[in-house]
Amino acid sequence: MSVKVGINGFGRIGRLAFRTLKARYPELEVVAVNDLFDSATNAHLLKHDSTYGNFDKSVEVKDGNLVVDGKTVKVTAEKDPAAIKWAEMGVDIVIESTGFFTDATKAKVHIESGGAKKVIISAPAKNEDITIVLGVNDDKYDAKKHNIVSNASCTTNGLAPVAKVLNDKFGIERGLLTTVHAYTGSQKLQDVGAKDLRDARGAAQNIVPSSTGAAKAVGLVIPELKGKFGGMAFRVPTPTVSVVDFTAILNKEASIEEIRAAMLEYANGSMKGILDVTDEPLVSTDLRGTTFSSVFSAMDTLVLGNMIKVVAWYDNEWGYACRTADLVAMMAKSL
Repeated sequence: MSVKVGINGFGRIGRLAFRTLKARYPELEVVAVNDLFDSATNAHLLKHDSTYGNFDKSVEVKDGNLVVDGKTVKVTAEKDPAAIKWAEMGVDIVIESTGFFTDATKAKVHIESGGAKKVIISAPAKNEDITIVLGVNDDKYDAKKHNIVSNASCTTNGLAPVAKVLNDKFGIERGLLTTVHAYTGSQKLQDVGAKDLRDARGAAQNIVPSSTGAAKAVGLVIPELKGKFGGMAFRVPTPTVSVVDFTAILNKEASIEEIRAAMLEYANGSMKGILDVTDEPLVSTDLRGTTFSSVFSAMDTLVLGNMIKVVAWYDNEWGYACRTADLVAMMAKSL
C-alpha cells in the first residue's frame, strides 16, 4: 500500500513540494491539501509559476477539489489545524508548510486530532523531535520516537553539508556565515511600515541586511559544532538562488586543492545528490532549479593559513522542496 501525503499550507514551498514529489516519487501520492485560498487560485498557482515555469502535469478543479494528472486531491480550508481530518482522507505524512505552526506543540495536532502518523515541518522548528539535514544527520532518524521532524531551513541545508565536510576532514574551531539570499515572501515590493525598519524597505530595490538562525542551527545536526557558528544575511533583488559565504578557522591548515578534493569525495560518496561541486564561473541564474542542497563553488575558495572562505550556491526554493520530498520518502520507508 502506497504512503499518502497531505500538505498544510499551499504557498511557495507547499506547491513546490507537490511538484517535486510528483517528479521524484510518483509512488507517494499527495491526496489532500489544506489552504485558505480557494481551489481555483491554488490550481492556477500550481500550474503556472513565475520562477520555474508551467507544471508538466494537467491541473483542474472539480467539485472544489484539485485534479492533478487525473488524480483527485481533496481540498479543505481549515484555519485551525486541529480541525483537519487527515486520517479520514487517508493521509499518513503531513507536510506542515504554512509557516505558522513551526512549534511542535502546535503541529502535533496533525497527529493527535487529525490522525496522521508523521509531520514534517518545512522550516526551522521549536520542540520538534529532531531536526534533519539530509546527507548530514539523517542516520539519526528513529521512526519509533521521531514523529515531528523539522527539515531545517534552506540556508542550513546549504551550509551544513559544506560544514560537515570541513569539520570531518580538517576540524572547525569557529565560523561565520554570510548568506546572500534571494528576497522572500515576507518582504514587500514597496516601502511600508514594519517593526523591522530594514524589512520595511522595498525588496526589489535594495540589499537588505537581515538576521539568520541558519549558522547556529548547524549545531542541531552537527552537535560538535554547537555554539561555534554565527551569521547574518543580505536579502538581494533576485527571485531565487542564494549563496553561502562561509569563513572558518580550521584546526589545521588546508590548501585550496585539499578542500576541493574533500568536497568531491563527499559529493561522489555519502552526500551524492545532496552536495555538488562546480569549477565553472557560474552566476545565480545558472543554479535555478538545481536539485542539490548545496553546490560548492571551487574557484571561489580562499585560504590564509588555517583561515578559509568557501562559497556554495543553493536554490532556496527548489532545492529545499526537493529535500522536503526526499525526507517524506525516507520517513515513508519505515511506516
